[in-house]
Amino acid sequence: MQPTTEILARISKNSLANKEEVFTKLYRYLLRPDLYFLAYNHLYANNGAATKGANNDTADGFSEVKISNIIKSLSDDTYQPTPVRRTYISKKSDPKKKRPLGIPTFTDKLVQEALRMVLEAVYEPVFLNVSHGFRPKRSCHTALTTLKKEFNGTRWFVEGDIKGCFDNIDHAVLVGFINKKIKDARIIKLIYKFLKAGYLENWQFHKTYSGTPQGGIISPLLANIYLHELDKYVMKLKTEFDTPNTEKITPEYRELQNEIKMLSYYIKKADGTEKERLLAEYKPKRKQIMSIPCTSQTDKKIKYVRYADDFIIGVKGSQEDCQWIKSKLAEFIGGTLKMELSEEKTLITHSSECARFLGYDVRVRRSGEIKRGGPGNAKKRTLNNHTELLVPFNDKIHKFIFSKGIAIQKIDGTLFPVHRNSLLRLTDLEIVTTYNDELRGLCNYYGMASNFHKMKYFAYLMKYSCLKTLASKHKSSISKVIAMFKDGKGDWGIPYETKTGEKRGYFANYIDCKEVKNPTDIISNAAIIYSQSVTSLEKRLKAKVCELCGTTESDHYEIHHVNKLKNLKGRQTWEIAMLAKRRKTLVVCRKCHHEIHNM
Repeated sequence: MQPTTEILARISKNSLANKEEVFTKLYRYLLRPDLYFLAYNHLYANNGAATKGANNDTADGFSEVKISNIIKSLSDDTYQPTPVRRTYISKKSDPKKKRPLGIPTFTDKLVQEALRMVLEAVYEPVFLNVSHGFRPKRSCHTALTTLKKEFNGTRWFVEGDIKGCFDNIDHAVLVGFINKKIKDARIIKLIYKFLKAGYLENWQFHKTYSGTPQGGIISPLLANIYLHELDKYVMKLKTEFDTPNTEKITPEYRELQNEIKMLSYYIKKADGTEKERLLAEYKPKRKQIMSIPCTSQTDKKIKYVRYADDFIIGVKGSQEDCQWIKSKLAEFIGGTLKMELSEEKTLITHSSECARFLGYDVRVRRSGEIKRGGPGNAKKRTLNNHTELLVPFNDKIHKFIFSKGIAIQKIDGTLFPVHRNSLLRLTDLEIVTTYNDELRGLCNYYGMASNFHKMKYFAYLMKYSCLKTLASKHKSSISKVIAMFKDGKGDWGIPYETKTGEKRGYFANYIDCKEVKNPTDIISNAAIIYSQSVTSLEKRLKAKVCELCGTTESDHYEIHHVNKLKNLKGRQTWEIAMLAKRRKTLVVCRKCHHEIHNM
């Protein structure tokens, strides 16, 4: 049988070559066992693989029989998703506030992952380059890079905000959009089942009338399919709005430029007193030309970039043009998408002031600073009208510092680092690692900012808060802690043992995060990669050998799964086997699996 990954790769290629192509008979690919081995391979390493949904179904116990049962229920249309279990988690922006999170059963995750791979092969080549959220090889940083490179010269920003976007996706509208591209009633029916599966809160069932599946694997892709219509609409607006320059250079600049060229011509030929006179006339004109606008700015342009439901539009035009664009967006989002554009949060901001996008402050520089560069090493206003990304210290960094208890604010407004009681129970190495993870996390994210150097103060607060936490743990002082962990080379670090000998955990250097190659969102694109047609896990299951007792005579083999290897104590035989293999999965016979869970 031809591997499903090869088939999906061909579908993806066809979709890229002909973006108007309509696909049929996709449901049959969900009935192929190799797709579920691949889906399991994508899911089992996630932290949530061992988290229970509405029942006890987790990554533990995966087997060929489980795949057969899933395929049978899909083939006879008896498959019915289980309602997700709803829980609440703290918001990163405000830990006091909670947001709902749905936890599906692992069987539903497997089916959704298989469905996601099929749909992604169809839609990924179709999505526009302006979309960056939840897509392979794209991330917040790719969206910000696009913004930084393409929004130069923008005069106004329109910050888009859709009220409760993911919770208010209209099911009928979404299915209608999918039905334009995929003419397969069984695929549409399966998607509709996931949309209408409902959720359990305090073990009470609630129907879902709108929104994508809570916490579902397929939710980001469905949201992108929905918001792809918004991308297409903005691109249509762009073709209507964009107007080319009537003339490239302003009359004042051209006139002065001609005078300078003429003076430069005569200066080369003159000498003595005449040359001095011409130079005296040339220098003030050269200085003047660096202070007047060059580009005529008679053109109109729209630039647009979106990450999930967060989008920003750069407008080269008037404030009235921005109001027109905003009204058009509100009309389309209300009429076609059946959602609401937030009137108070969809802001129109002049580009000399800061707009907010993906946690960065964005503005366009108005700078007369002159630098040499280009042909002939000529003087240029290299920074003028260039897009600038900034770290919003008051809103983001200070809020993080106070929420984590890293520093307190004195009466004069300065910040003073303090120890963190919540970390005192950890080991010395765990304390330093915690601070390093938090420091690198923020510095990596804001590595693109032009005011990144200001993160030095944040790094200082983190370092001394870390030292004070270590000092409090050891009931000592900062100087004694540094002396205790000196490495003999002028630095300090926490010593720890490894198989290759002693090593030290040093405090992170914030500057190492500057302009680091930013990671993209980790979404597997294996559905269109030939090399992963058969996974090692599939081979291990089909070998029909218990990796614990070695039997080959059992009639049933399944996967024993653990969430984290570090949680294993190494006391039981199966724990020793998993630690020796350094794997979170173990292929075992039914008897051994039963014994593991009854120890």
